[in-house]
Amino acid sequence: MSGERLEIDLGYLRGALEALLAIPSPTGYTDTVVRHVCGELDAMGVEYDLTRRGAIRARLTGEVHGGARAIISHLDTLGAQVRALKPNGRLELAPVGTWSARFAEGARVTLFTDKGSYRGTILPLKASGHTYNDEIDTQPVGWDHVELRIDAKAFSLPDLHRLGIEIGDMVAIDPQPEFPDSGFIVSRHLDNKAGAAVMLAALKALAAKGAQLPVDAFYLFTIAEEVGHGAASILLPDIASLVAVDNGTTAPGQNSSEFGVTVAMADQTGPFDFHLTRKLASLCREHDIRMQKDVFRHYRSDSASAIEAGADVRTALVTFGVDSSHGYERIHMHALRSLAELLTAYSLSAVDIPRDRQPVSGLKGFTRQPSKPAPVRSPEPNGDEGGNQ
Repeated sequence: MSGERLEIDLGYLRGALEALLAIPSPTGYTDTVVRHVCGELDAMGVEYDLTRRGAIRARLTGEVHGGARAIISHLDTLGAQVRALKPNGRLELAPVGTWSARFAEGARVTLFTDKGSYRGTILPLKASGHTYNDEIDTQPVGWDHVELRIDAKAFSLPDLHRLGIEIGDMVAIDPQPEFPDSGFIVSRHLDNKAGAAVMLAALKALAAKGAQLPVDAFYLFTIAEEVGHGAASILLPDIASLVAVDNGTTAPGQNSSEFGVTVAMADQTGPFDFHLTRKLASLCREHDIRMQKDVFRHYRSDSASAIEAGADVRTALVTFGVDSSHGYERIHMHALRSLAELLTAYSLSAVDIPRDRQPVSGLKGFTRQPSKPAPVRSPEPNGDEGGNQ
C-alpha cells in the first residue's frame, strides 16, 4: 500500500477555492472556468488536453502507462435558464441541475445574454408582505412560483426584447462565500468547486515533489455532472480505476462529517468497487487521515456516468462532508486538507492489482474477496465478551 502523504499548501487551497467560486459556471456555461483551471495547470507545469466541449484531462506520468488511475471532479454548478418571457417584464426560470426553488428565492444572480449580462434577483410571485400579507408564507414552493426580476427597465415584453433577453439565456446564482476564522466555509456551489480546489492543491503538491508515480495518474475536470453527463466521454482505455471527489451529505441518518474524509461505500447506483474503496480507507488509516464511511441514498457522481457509458473501471467516491447540500452549503477546511492528502497518498501508492493493466485477461491474478467466517472470540474469564473495559 504505502505511498506518501504530502503536505498541502492550505493558502493555495483556500485561494484556489475562492477563485473558482468567483467564476460563474452553471452547466452549459463553463468556458471561463475551464480556461481558469487550464491556467492553474500551466503554472504548475502539468500537461493536459481538452475534449471538444472543454472537459480537462491533466496527466502526471508514471513508470507504467497501462492500468492508469483517474481522479475526477466537476467544474459545473447548479443554475437556471430562462424558460419564458412574462408580460410584466419578469422571467420564468427552469432549474439547471436538481435543486429546490426554496433556495432560489432571494438569490442574486447574473443573466447572460448575447448582448451582455444583467444583474437580478429571483423572487417568489408574491414577494411583498405589504401587498399580500400572510399569503407570502402560504404560497406554494416550486419553480412555477418564482420569477426573475432584472435590474433594468424591464416592465413588459417589448422591454425584454429591447434588452436582448431570450428564452434559453443562462442564469448564474451568486455563491455568496464566507471564510470565517473557525475554518468553516459557507457558500453556494461548494459542490463541486471545493472538490476541484482539492484536486488542484493535490496536483500542486505532487508537481512540487517531483516523485515518480507507479502508474499514470489523470486528474479529470468535467463540465456537466449536475445534469448527469459527467465522465461519460472523458476516460481513456488505459484508465483502470476512477476515484470521484465530491461532496458528502451531513444530515440525520448519514455518517458523513465536515471533518476528515468520508469514503462512500454506495450511492443510488449501487456499491462502489470493493477493492478500491478498501484501499482508500486503508490509506487513510496508514497515513493517519481521519476517515468515516457512508452510504448515500439520493446521490450520484461522475463515476455513475462513466459506468453507464460502458467504461470497465473500478470506481470509488471520496467526499468532504457538506451541510445543506445544493442549498447554502457549509464545509470545513479540515475535510478539504484531508482529502487532498489522501489524493497524494493514493497517487503515490503501489499498484495492488497488476492484472488491471489489461482490459481482458485470464483468471491468474484475479482478485479475491473475504469468504471465511470471522473468528469467534472466547469469553473473558469473568463472563464479559471484552471490548467494554
